[in-house]
Amino acid sequence: MALSSAARILPLALALAVVVKVSWARRPSGALWPGQGCAALGRCCVGRDPTCVADGPPRCFCDQECGAVRDCCPDYARVCPVVSCVVAEWSGWSCCVKPCQISSRIRRRRVLQEPRNGGAPCPPLEERAGCVDYWSHQGAECQQSLVPALITTDSYGKERKKRGVLKKQETVGYCVQFQLGPVPGSCRQVKAPHTQWTRYLTQGHTVCVRCEWPAQDARSRRCYGDGAGTGGNQRLQWQAAGHPRCRGTWERLRQLQDCSCPEVHSLVFI
Repeated sequence: MALSSAARILPLALALAVVVKVSWARRPSGALWPGQGCAALGRCCVGRDPTCVADGPPRCFCDQECGAVRDCCPDYARVCPVVSCVVAEWSGWSCCVKPCQISSRIRRRRVLQEPRNGGAPCPPLEERAGCVDYWSHQGAECQQSLVPALITTDSYGKERKKRGVLKKQETVGYCVQFQLGPVPGSCRQVKAPHTQWTRYLTQGHTVCVRCEWPAQDARSRRCYGDGAGTGGNQRLQWQAAGHPRCRGTWERLRQLQDCSCPEVHSLVFI
């Protein structure tokens, strides 16, 4: 008796399914059929993106987190390589933002290659550093009363001498005595070793500040902020180098050839 049409189709369909299953199982590891994988998907995704999926079987992903989950498509590394950020060299430092006062200068760099597919992010693209510009933007010398004196401990000056100064650069220095005005409490709140000296700054005490190369101006042979030419009893400004919140005022007493203050009150202009 002849088989029905349905009875003939069922064995044929089962046979085709077996053939497809066997051919898929025999596919070489890492191989892709046309229309599969990240190349066919045409995109690489950031983070974990369930929509960034390529056709299977089995389904595979082309997102940044597929490596951790271990469900990347075989061609993910080739199509979506890890690219780290690349930046250019730093530009030169700018002039001080504001002349005749403690200010800052800036340098920048630009991005040459944006990061992709989990690559290292870009480093900071801008840096700032403290500075003092003793000449206005019009080329005029700043008034002494407007320029804060940048100071640090005398031990810095001794280290500066150890590093060596060429004989032709040596100049005759001088010492200026000041009487300290109010000293902010922030001067005693220090942790860095190079700013421990600010703890000994006390209102009413006399400090000796040495002016020597290279702090001396090449034209005037003076240190900016030393108070030369100012009237008596005039309050001048000082700023501790390396400690932005330690600043105050003092009164110039006299200029001497040599300093003779105790070590904790012996300073140098920067």
